[in-house]
Amino acid sequence: MATTAATAGRIAATPGAARASRSLWSNAWWKLRRDRLTIGAFILLTIFALLAAAAPLLSEYVFHYRFAQQDLLHTYEKPQFDNLAYLLGTDEIGRSQVVRLLYGGQVSLGVGFVAALVNLTVGIAVGLTAGYFRGVIDDGVTFVITTLNGIPQIYLFLIIAALWQPGPYVLIAIIGLLNWTGITLYVRGQTFSLREREFITAAHTIGARDRRIMFRHILPNVLPLIFVLAAIDVGAIILLESALSFLGFGILPPTPSWGNMLTNGASYFVRAWWLVVSPGVMIFLTVLCLYLIGDGLRDALDPRLKTH
Repeated sequence: MATTAATAGRIAATPGAARASRSLWSNAWWKLRRDRLTIGAFILLTIFALLAAAAPLLSEYVFHYRFAQQDLLHTYEKPQFDNLAYLLGTDEIGRSQVVRLLYGGQVSLGVGFVAALVNLTVGIAVGLTAGYFRGVIDDGVTFVITTLNGIPQIYLFLIIAALWQPGPYVLIAIIGLLNWTGITLYVRGQTFSLREREFITAAHTIGARDRRIMFRHILPNVLPLIFVLAAIDVGAIILLESALSFLGFGILPPTPSWGNMLTNGASYFVRAWWLVVSPGVMIFLTVLCLYLIGDGLRDALDPRLKTH
């Protein structure tokens, strides 16, 4: 008995020894804590979000400059440390680039995360319903998805954005209500598979209602990889908002967003290159962090990928 206990202790202490089996979420957290790239991306994204949320405080107490404040005597100021308001330079009418970048982060990150939440809500609800009830409901959902996917997305967004005054709330509604098809198809396919499993048959046998089966038994089994899709979806929406704003159909000035700041900076690139670099770098880093987080979540939550 003592020999067995000692052997077990040596195996547990050996580097690289197999880890005791635990729940999916416990294993996922154990893997994530050891994924330095994903943790680093999450920390950087959190810093960006906190800076954007604190934009009014930083504007008033640190930079002493409002995002719409103009100073025609200091146009095209190069980035410098002497005046913190000019940390990233100024634009063609003397507005502080760093202050506008912080406020632009509120808009771009807000549109990305809220629109992704709308996508998830609509996509999960429609996908669960179509996959579980099938029949006429599934045929109707498939027809709508096929029709929407048959229209080039960028043209569809441009047409709708041209009909209504672009703004953060309008853009969230447009993107959120038209970009849910990918989530729906994934949830629908997973629901098709799960509804034939033994534990669903057992739930039917004991008289569980359809709503309970859908949200208490099927949805928890779909959620892990939905989190992965959500992280990637936020990045795609931020890119879409930036593209629409760059084309003049997204957030319009004077409200700053990273997309319309990039548009404005492109007009003065030869004279003031810093007006293009700062919003471009923020878009690049934010989307890269989201994709890295999505990839890390996939590695952690997919039970088919083993970590030793």
